[in-house]
Amino acid sequence: MSNQITLLDPSKHADLKIGNADFNHLVEQHILPISLHEFARAATEYPIVFVKNAETGEFQAVVMLGLKPGQNLSVAEGQWLGQYVPNVAKDYPLGVVLNADQPDKIWIGIRENCPQVGTEKGEALFANGEETPFFTQRREAIVRHFEEDQASKAILQLLAKKELFVQQALTINVNGEQRNINGLYMISEAKLNELSDEDFLDLRKRGLLGPIYGHLTSQHQVHRLARAEASA
Repeated sequence: MSNQITLLDPSKHADLKIGNADFNHLVEQHILPISLHEFARAATEYPIVFVKNAETGEFQAVVMLGLKPGQNLSVAEGQWLGQYVPNVAKDYPLGVVLNADQPDKIWIGIRENCPQVGTEKGEALFANGEETPFFTQRREAIVRHFEEDQASKAILQLLAKKELFVQQALTINVNGEQRNINGLYMISEAKLNELSDEDFLDLRKRGLLGPIYGHLTSQHQVHRLARAEASA
């Protein structure tokens, strides 16, 4: 996914339009980040696992879209094949732009070189110097998704502090081939059950038991990916 993004400017981008969704830029993305707010819907289709940043030690929730790097079984000919599209894919080619000098403000940027972006076809972002209803809706969604991502980071730090993450390899059978997927983290159900009553109640009060159990049950979706690869 291209990360080159330009701050939107009504004067500079007065004529820009965004065309129909095209997911070709994700065709080789086998995982995509999601927030905890997406778990309920994402878990019905995709395995949800966690990856760890080797430099910062932070955990990130991701959906698995393929069983090996470079493979996305949910995108074909630019179309998304699944029912649930992760927020990070829906927001493209727009995105958040942050300024370290003004950390309390959020700006919206656009990837100008994206094939969806042009001046001839699609939904206009601005009209007479003002944002269009289309852009207002997209902007509000992007800001909401950003805030959900920030909340998720704090929650994952809490889960890490409670030592609930364990590194675990997945062993999958694809067309008779046994394949091991390493470098993934899961929430340990055993560790969850070993929590004190106080810590477990804290998770419940924070509304985290739903996402946690959604993550655990989503592991069965790995077999759906194996069937999808086998029939591809």
